[in-house]
Amino acid sequence: MRWAGVLALGMVCTACSHATGASRPESSEESAQLRYIDPALGFEIERPRGDAWSFTAGEGGAATDSVAVPVIVAHRATGAQVVVQVAPAVATPIQFAQRLTSGLRARPGFTTTDVEPIAVADGAVGFAFTMGEQVAGRVAVVGGTSGKVYVLLATWPQDAPPSVISGVDEILRSLKCS
Repeated sequence: MRWAGVLALGMVCTACSHATGASRPESSEESAQLRYIDPALGFEIERPRGDAWSFTAGEGGAATDSVAVPVIVAHRATGAQVVVQVAPAVATPIQFAQRLTSGLRARPGFTTTDVEPIAVADGAVGFAFTMGEQVAGRVAVVGGTSGKVYVLLATWPQDAPPSVISGVDEILRSLKCS
């Protein structure tokens, strides 16, 4: 199951760093940059307003028989991020999520909740996890109509302020896929 390994590896390699940053007023140019749209992979996602969150290019590419990582939504001050992965629908969203939780539970330092329906999209499922005592996260798995599954991997420092976690929730809820 190459895709499960890639997805789990993406979560293991995700690291959060601590920094401080000052906020500045949002410009009209920043307002126009709130949405990332990828017609080839069939999805769009939004970031919270302001300059705390930004889009970073991932590994792109069309997800035909492998996993694509077209975009990462990153919080500069804390290192929190939401990694968007697009994979072929070789399993249902619940099967994907169950395989991911099983794989993570087998890794030292990882704990996960059970897979459950989440309010991201119809049929979406997800779970929360921790990696040691420093990193927390969530995974959302959403099925698309174009033979793809969208996996959102969110991580943040466990001491992140509530505004960062609510930003993650806002990003997860913003996903629209075809």
